[in-house]
Amino acid sequence: MNIQGKAKEQNTFDAIVVGSGVSGGWAAKELTEKGLRVLMLERGNHVEHVSGYRDMMKESWDFPHRGRVDKKAAEEYWAVKRSGYAANEENRFLFVKDTEHPYKEKRRFDWIRGYQTGGRSLMWGRQSYRWNERDFTANLEEGVGIDWPIRYSDLAPWYDYVEKFAGISGQKEGLDVLPDGQFQPPMEMTCVEKHFKSELEKNFPGRHLTIGRVAHLTQPTEEQTALGRGSCQFRNKCIRGCPYGAYFSTQSATLPAAKKTENLTLINDKIVYQVIYDDELGKATGVRAIDQNTKEEVEYFAKIIFLNASALNTAWIMMQSTSSRHPNGLGNASDQLGRNIMDHHLSSGASGQIEGFKDQYYYGNRPNGIYIPRFTNWGSDKRDFLRGFGYQGRAGRSRGIPVDATMGVEFKESLSMPGGWYMGIGGFGETLPDESNRMTLTDEKDQWGLPVIEFDAWWGENEQKMRVAMRDEAVAMLEAAGFTNVNGYKDEEKSPGIGIHEMGTARMGHEEKSSVLNKHNQVWGAPNVFVTDGAAMTSASCVNPSLTYMALTARAADFAVSEMKKGNL
Repeated sequence: MNIQGKAKEQNTFDAIVVGSGVSGGWAAKELTEKGLRVLMLERGNHVEHVSGYRDMMKESWDFPHRGRVDKKAAEEYWAVKRSGYAANEENRFLFVKDTEHPYKEKRRFDWIRGYQTGGRSLMWGRQSYRWNERDFTANLEEGVGIDWPIRYSDLAPWYDYVEKFAGISGQKEGLDVLPDGQFQPPMEMTCVEKHFKSELEKNFPGRHLTIGRVAHLTQPTEEQTALGRGSCQFRNKCIRGCPYGAYFSTQSATLPAAKKTENLTLINDKIVYQVIYDDELGKATGVRAIDQNTKEEVEYFAKIIFLNASALNTAWIMMQSTSSRHPNGLGNASDQLGRNIMDHHLSSGASGQIEGFKDQYYYGNRPNGIYIPRFTNWGSDKRDFLRGFGYQGRAGRSRGIPVDATMGVEFKESLSMPGGWYMGIGGFGETLPDESNRMTLTDEKDQWGLPVIEFDAWWGENEQKMRVAMRDEAVAMLEAAGFTNVNGYKDEEKSPGIGIHEMGTARMGHEEKSSVLNKHNQVWGAPNVFVTDGAAMTSASCVNPSLTYMALTARAADFAVSEMKKGNL
């Protein structure tokens, strides 16, 4: 389908951004603020900030099943349900029905998706950590995968930039393993978390514990309040959408900033499936999309294209974007497109109880926990596996139910009384890049006639060894701090995708023969196409990746506009 004349002119912009999640929102903000007319294409429906968060003020008893997953939802959201927290009545409307968006599995893969304005920026865990210097050099030093084409110093100023705008609450610790950032005041730890920190750092020199670094405003700046954002209210109902704009999302932050420029056009319900490439020009000219409701095909045109559809959907688009120059998919001379799927492996850790502290409690429902940075294979610590893991967790109090009060008034009254303290910590481990962990396109078509993805990925030997250490070290640390009834766990059934940190399907590198993107996130052989979501990652680190996506996107947008002004794009 080719659009000509006035219709083509109406569909032509300076830049196109595909996807409206964390990285797509940043691309739109940066490009519009630099004066470009930007079209943002979102495959899902529009969710308006505040009014679109339909269950934001409800209590658990306001839902027919008290928030639980009913039998019908379990069938319709079969992959989403695997996450353990999604698909319930409180947040279901933000996740896709897996029966309507099928995929196939050679080896199990938990693909958790959210198709709407804002994407998964409305549902993410908001933990925001910088990578450290060794995260960018480990592949080279250990002979794993390929070397990153950038270093920490390349991203450091961009981490500063995105942190100030997004608003990250955290405590500076002066640790090489977890670089400090531009923080708003930290949230307070509970008395038991403070106790655990003291005992941990006393009994295990070189290990540290800090309050989570989280994208919640605790002291909004003038810039943030001007966008309509306010302080976190400690409700911990973030998964339903935040009416106060306290946590960072496309709706609360980057979208209003982009709209303020009057340079943004947002169009929903458009499933972009292909980049249009001109072999004579040696660059892309636009994208093809299908309306998810009418199934009408349409083309849009621009000088610059940012693919931010998430790691797996971005690769899916690029795989369908074939031409004489790119017969195996856009930028895929290396045959690495769709390969090297990485995610953080989790569900390995421990929990326990502790006596005392009965005279102390905590304020509100803090939407954050504690963080223990990586300590394995760091300094003098050497293991029988590569890389490492961090822990996320929290302490809280159970409800005090007397053993002999099983019913009646005494039982009812006991439910409002706090019981003893408990604490749990779970590991987030780094996954090594492995080109055999991949996604491919099948001959099976979805309801729009587009190819269905098949996944073939699993944890390697390195991850399996690490998972044992994640459990055993958690048990040791809790026991050393005086916790009792410590229960270590290591869930063998949790598969890639469950961390919802998909990465690596169009990795950055030094050469076209071994990577899909260059050091500026440009697609090899298509210099006006940029990929800055999880697809671009060359390794995974062990920290949550979204802050790095933000920094990569801001950096790439700055470069793209500079090159366009020079006439190089």
